[in-house]
Amino acid sequence: MTHAIRTAIRTVAARTMLMRERWESGVAYNPLSSATVQNPYPLYAALRERDPVHRSRLMHAWVFTRHADVDAILRDHRRFSNDPRKGNLTRQQRVQLPPDDGLSMLFLDPPDHKRLRGLVNKAFTPRAVNALEPHIRSLLGELLDDIDDPTGFDLMEAVAQPLPVTVIAEMLGVPPKDRAQFKIWSDQRARLLEPTIDDRDRAVAEATSEAFDGYFRPIIKECRVAPQDNIVSALVRAEEEGKQLTERETLNMLRLLLIAGNETTTNMIGNGMLALLRHPDQLQKLRENPSLVPAAVEELLRFDSPVQMSMRRVLKDCEVNGFPLRERENIVVLLGAANRDPDVFENPDRLDLERGEGNHLAFGRGIHHCLGAPLARLEGRIALETLLERFPQINLLTERPRFRNSIVLRGLESLPLRCVRA
Repeated sequence: MTHAIRTAIRTVAARTMLMRERWESGVAYNPLSSATVQNPYPLYAALRERDPVHRSRLMHAWVFTRHADVDAILRDHRRFSNDPRKGNLTRQQRVQLPPDDGLSMLFLDPPDHKRLRGLVNKAFTPRAVNALEPHIRSLLGELLDDIDDPTGFDLMEAVAQPLPVTVIAEMLGVPPKDRAQFKIWSDQRARLLEPTIDDRDRAVAEATSEAFDGYFRPIIKECRVAPQDNIVSALVRAEEEGKQLTERETLNMLRLLLIAGNETTTNMIGNGMLALLRHPDQLQKLRENPSLVPAAVEELLRFDSPVQMSMRRVLKDCEVNGFPLRERENIVVLLGAANRDPDVFENPDRLDLERGEGNHLAFGRGIHHCLGAPLARLEGRIALETLLERFPQINLLTERPRFRNSIVLRGLESLPLRCVRA
């Protein structure tokens, strides 16, 4: 069967599922539609209002959109698992599962998760991350100096993409000559997080994984003999409860750090700047009061979250705020929807840099709370401060910048700007 025929069959099947959803609940969750990719928030609002615990046949899962429900699920690792092997999987999902030794700690439960996270956590403590601030400022200054014409450039290409990939590459000990390849690997590997990935993208991602492992295997061996000041050496020599990482575990951790240290921050910078430019009153408020930048980072994370969803599997029959769930059922928690819940945030669709109420879920909750959150916050803060200092005028060159075609990671393809240097 050709790829075109398979795609056509899946399209018809998906439409049938969505029609049934709409008939049963009055709303259909179609994360694949172009309108949802560009702006998912109207759909999120409809789900919260009409069917806050929604049965999605397309995702083969229960979809939760309320802040209270999402928060409860993320905090409870004893009842809800990150491990995809513990859910009721379709045949296609079973085929797509990586081998047991190919799962990173993102998809593992305790005790394996606790051991692995303990080994890498020290590199991302607030104290360790804050020590990077002078260097990150220097890197960003160089990137902005390299912009030939500020009256027409792409913020994603000039800043949002190269800054985080350079920072994480340096932390892993990747030399400058290899960082362009490092970014390509990151983009291709990130597609594996998308539940709707097709066979072609999966084949590319798997080939990328092999190339990535081939690149880092000799580096790991070298670090065992001659440790250096980077995360690879730290992982090689670290011990937790008397156990060291195997080579496979080390490679899985490096694969995870490649994406986690890059994609989230890239999306945060792009989404955040777009939100500010679409709300010029808030941008002006930030210019007049730069002390608001840390609060602005949090509000921008809430307003247009770089990670929109996460998945869990039910470990035993239970309830979430009165809603019954059965063992092995799959759950989708929509972080972006929870962050716009009017029960928690007043006027949630309004960007308000002085917002005081509520806690956003952009970095998750519980034991799987984003390991790199301190680094992402720091890079986001430095990017905002530096861009506003360098450019007293920043304008969009298009009113409709396009978002990438993904449903887990939300980020822009490009963000063309016209700026005036100070």
